[in-house]
Amino acid sequence: MKSFIQSLALACFSFTFANAFAEPPVPPFYESVMQMSPTGKLGQVIKKEQIKTSLKGAQAWKIAYISSDVAGRQTIATALVIAPVGPAPKEGRPILAWAHGTTGSAQNCGPSQITDPTRALNQYFLMNGNSWTDFGIPNGQEFINEGYVVVATDYQGLGGGGKHQYAVAATNGRDVINAARAASSMTEVGAGKKTLAYGWSQGGGAAIAAASMPDYLSQQGTAADNLQYLGFVALAPEDVAAMLPKVPTDEAGAAKLMQEFTAANVPNVFLFTHFMMGLWGAQASNPALKLTDVLTEEGAKVADQLSSNKCVHVMADAFNYAYGDNYKSLIKPQASNTLAWLKTFIDGSVNPVKPVAPVVIYWGSKDVTVPPVMHELYQKQMCAMGANVGRIQLPGEQTHFTTPGVSAPMYLQWVKDRISGKPLANGCPKG
Repeated sequence: MKSFIQSLALACFSFTFANAFAEPPVPPFYESVMQMSPTGKLGQVIKKEQIKTSLKGAQAWKIAYISSDVAGRQTIATALVIAPVGPAPKEGRPILAWAHGTTGSAQNCGPSQITDPTRALNQYFLMNGNSWTDFGIPNGQEFINEGYVVVATDYQGLGGGGKHQYAVAATNGRDVINAARAASSMTEVGAGKKTLAYGWSQGGGAAIAAASMPDYLSQQGTAADNLQYLGFVALAPEDVAAMLPKVPTDEAGAAKLMQEFTAANVPNVFLFTHFMMGLWGAQASNPALKLTDVLTEEGAKVADQLSSNKCVHVMADAFNYAYGDNYKSLIKPQASNTLAWLKTFIDGSVNPVKPVAPVVIYWGSKDVTVPPVMHELYQKQMCAMGANVGRIQLPGEQTHFTTPGVSAPMYLQWVKDRISGKPLANGCPKG
């Protein structure tokens, strides 16, 4: 039996369904970008604004640039660009493209919208976090000190208009690639061609997805062609396709697999929130899908309302407040159209293609947010293709949220070694 508080909360939610969903407020820069048309070359900067930065010896901009999604539709993404002050070397500065972890799916969830967005990574769950969201640039000051340009995408739909394709790594990875092109095209930052991408969680998935897009990376006629990718750093990356066995060809088999996949992703309200945003993001990438294939009518309305208006942590709080332990009631007992859903998950994940440059993965043994088996299977798959994919377990008992800080000194050196051309041993397991 529902408690009085839960019943009251459900009544409040039912009332809101009768009203139009409010769009979350965004700062003027993003408000104007959301009115723009996504036309131009991939990576083309269509709006920029210089901003203050707390990093020493640095200058920074907010930008909006042209990207595209897994279906080839052009989009607008927003980002931060940070560069050292002063003249660049003749060959230009190396580019570090940062891909952030989950912040949410509403327009106001882009990390570049936060006050002092260029600061060191600030994490909601950690004791020293001082914000309602995760934002900031890991190793940003160290990279500036080394003379690198850092560009940090928000991803499409997080301030640039359109519907965010949350956890669609194939789209998020394109946003990372085009952010690097955008930074390279800005003459004021002095960027060269040497490029690396690094990301955490959702962004880790984006980084390894970008690594396996050789045709997209080599595409000509962009705002900055022929970037030279030297490596990809993935902190606890997700790879949904690696977790799914061969998808059945019959709807009954697909329905069973979808039921198992759903059950594995909804053990608590926090992960359930990610699952709901994942459904919302997959439907954004493939409008032929319907949320009511997987969710009840009420669940679809709630998912749409919260995904378009709240960032991840407050979204989880809203689910918890309104439904408590009954949140699974928003899921249909039996999903429909499951073959199409599973195909969309796989098409939006990491391509089964050998990465264009070495990959290194850092992970913690106590990570219960992104199961380590995801990147273990990814490594096996890519190593079998002849890739160089290292996978390093962090010392101690690290969680998903301590992974960025503990791994920082390790990948800082790894990045420096790739830029300097130092030989790299193959990180794939032997035997």
